[in-house]
Amino acid sequence: MEIGEIYDKIINALVEKKAKNIKVIDIEDLTTIATYFVICSGTSTTHIKTLADEVEFKLKEEGLLPLRHEGYNSARWILIDYGDIIVHIFYEEDREFYNLERLWQDGKSVNIKDE
Repeated sequence: MEIGEIYDKIINALVEKKAKNIKVIDIEDLTTIATYFVICSGTSTTHIKTLADEVEFKLKEEGLLPLRHEGYNSARWILIDYGDIIVHIFYEEDREFYNLERLWQDGKSVNIKDE
């Protein structure tokens, strides 16, 4: 599966389950760890787990499993690593605290609408 297809599946899954404040940062020119960070927020730990489950479900349907995932039990910051794309799903206070958008501000911002 091409990176563009993976990206689209991730964004669609997050939008479908009503993720908040979805941001995508192109970090390809800054690091070798990934091409994109997808960052979003959930409104509760249940919502955050639902977002993570939906992303993993939609990509598993295509035969793609994450290289790793972390944070599911606490559901304050769930990280799902698909190699070229790393998904960060935050509880809003934790997102503000860790502020990945500021940390990776030299990356190229890709506009995504909440729907």
